[in-house]
Amino acid sequence: MKLRIISLSKNEDFRSILNGKKLNNKYSTIFFKKLDHLNSKKLNLSVIAKKKLGNAIIRNKIKRRIKNIMRYVAQNIKINSEYSYLIIAKKNVFNDRFEDIKTELFLNFKKIK
Repeated sequence: MKLRIISLSKNEDFRSILNGKKLNNKYSTIFFKKLDHLNSKKLNLSVIAKKKLGNAIIRNKIKRRIKNIMRYVAQNIKINSEYSYLIIAKKNVFNDRFEDIKTELFLNFKKIK
């Protein structure tokens, strides 16, 4: 089953997720929390690349890389769609190999039940 990835848009959703659980790795920090008012049939996922990571071109490339990896992860493992996810990227995402980042995020999302 293919999950559709929807980005969060409301400020209160972001603030609520930041108070939830989190996982850290070399490439990102993943916050996740159940939000009752959102559709659980779609994957609620937002990617943030802070301004200190670089100019707009670099930040957009980082976000594109993570979104592509998340499409792969969503197809290959059962992601709990009851949770809403917020991924805050780190600088290493821009410089490191795509396969290394994919492996690390894949392992982190397997941990989330």
